[in-house]
Amino acid sequence: MIDTHIHADARSGEDFRDMYLSGIDTAITCSFYPYKIEDELVLRNHLNRILEYDTSRAGEYGIDLKVALGIHPTNALENPERIFEQLYTWIENKQIVAIGEIGLEDLTDCEIDVFKKQLDIADETDSKVIIHTPRKNKKEVLDVILDIVPEHLDEKQAVIDHVNRDIIGDVIDKNYMLGLTVQPQKLDVSETIAILDEYGFDNFLLNSDMSNKPSDPLSIPKTIRELKRLGYKDSQIAKVSHENAQNYFKI
Repeated sequence: MIDTHIHADARSGEDFRDMYLSGIDTAITCSFYPYKIEDELVLRNHLNRILEYDTSRAGEYGIDLKVALGIHPTNALENPERIFEQLYTWIENKQIVAIGEIGLEDLTDCEIDVFKKQLDIADETDSKVIIHTPRKNKKEVLDVILDIVPEHLDEKQAVIDHVNRDIIGDVIDKNYMLGLTVQPQKLDVSETIAILDEYGFDNFLLNSDMSNKPSDPLSIPKTIRELKRLGYKDSQIAKVSHENAQNYFKI
């Protein structure tokens, strides 16, 4: 199984152990720091910590931790040029599988500028992006995201993450990959399965978004087991268990 969106820097080794024992072999950790970072060097050091330290830490418990790095909207900076330069290096060296998570939160000018630049880098380097949609004002923010992305990047290169019932109608007929987050205050197992049942398994990724927020490191195995119990086809389950993620991120 692959958990396609976690925040490894916020979690313990015991979480990685439990994930591995439950059948998760691979996870993608994304960048996010829960407090405002004013200094570009401090943020870059934090991103390097994820790339170098957390991958090693997860590996000690059996998890093959892939990395997505970028500037989360919460961490948008006025002068992030050094981080943009570093993104090119990480991509060139094949150290990251996507730019992420990026996106919008409060729709500030700074957030929007940083978001557009990272989309441009993805377009230039043929990279995937993982796009955050917020808990609050989700539809309003998504509308802005959907206006911006096609001007900078092919929709097929982007994951719209944290999709729920409120916004799925806005994205299901587009060319994005869609992330379903099985996490308290987002989707529970039954809500996730209801979306898959209605819209199919082809364009979805499953993730726990385990982080400093209330989270369940085992939410993906629980979802997969429930799909099996309910009698869904093995071929359908395999898509959201691992195949879609493997094919999309080439991991």
